[in-house]
Amino acid sequence: MTNSTSYYPLILKAPLKDYIWGGTRLKSDFGFESDLEKVAEAWVVSCHKDGPSVVSNGPLSGKTLEEAIEILGADALGEACKDFDRFPILVKLIDAKDRLSIQVHPSDEYARANEGDNGKTEMWYVIDCDEGAQLVYGFKHSIDSTEFRERIESNTLGEVLNYVDVHKGDMFYIPSGTVHAIGKGILIAEIQQNSNVTYRVSDYGRLGADGKPRQLHVEKAIAVSNTNPPLDLYGNVGKITTYDNATVRSLAKCKYFDAKLINLEGSLEIHNIQSFVSLVVIDGEAALESEQGSYTLKKGESVFVPCGIEFILNGTAQILSASV
Repeated sequence: MTNSTSYYPLILKAPLKDYIWGGTRLKSDFGFESDLEKVAEAWVVSCHKDGPSVVSNGPLSGKTLEEAIEILGADALGEACKDFDRFPILVKLIDAKDRLSIQVHPSDEYARANEGDNGKTEMWYVIDCDEGAQLVYGFKHSIDSTEFRERIESNTLGEVLNYVDVHKGDMFYIPSGTVHAIGKGILIAEIQQNSNVTYRVSDYGRLGADGKPRQLHVEKAIAVSNTNPPLDLYGNVGKITTYDNATVRSLAKCKYFDAKLINLEGSLEIHNIQSFVSLVVIDGEAALESEQGSYTLKKGESVFVPCGIEFILNGTAQILSASV
């Protein structure tokens, strides 16, 4: 049941992560405040124990998003979420000043059996990137697990990986089992399953903060990896629907999430009758107007809108939308 006394859009404060490959653009470009020298990730919509978002407005201010949803009731997530045993998604902003490790994520079945967590299917939207930036997206051609292991051990894995030039506005859908790596000089918005399970295949011999090589997970990575080339379209793809004052680009849709990019030049009315909607402003500024009030959303800010709240977005902005 819904607790209607506190049923309103929740503005969220993001936990920040200072991984060694991070940069400073989340502070300088997006306004995240932190004493951390590097801010690699902002978990802008998160119910995960490793970094929960916190509500910053209204009666639920100070509650984690997970606590707030418990108070609001299951109706806040919507009918589309009824088969999930926990909040389904995690949304991040990622500033890769340096390249990330070559890695892979497991399926639900493998992760629940071995890690006590969800698997991880995800998608990336490239907010910005340096000229010539590249990322790893699967394999150039099929290999078997024996060759996979041999190439890891001989440090020749890069010869069979699919290196892709990236451009601002590109999208990559990354099902669990896809070997991948964000390259240096790329700023990404990521929508993923609510999981924090990553298996490192290679980290280029890099040392962690403790001065030791970072842990690899070779056996688990071999067990879960799809060693065939990716089949999904990537790059400047996605159907665009045009409205009077906005376009909505469909980025990726699967059983875990429905990701869209809203280019707003005026007002757009949104009806979320089957699922919650999470919004992250990645450029510009917009107002969210509903019966519950009006909220100004600046670049880098995120909001969780419970299912059933109809609202209007007003302004000039690029907004990443995630629902189920």
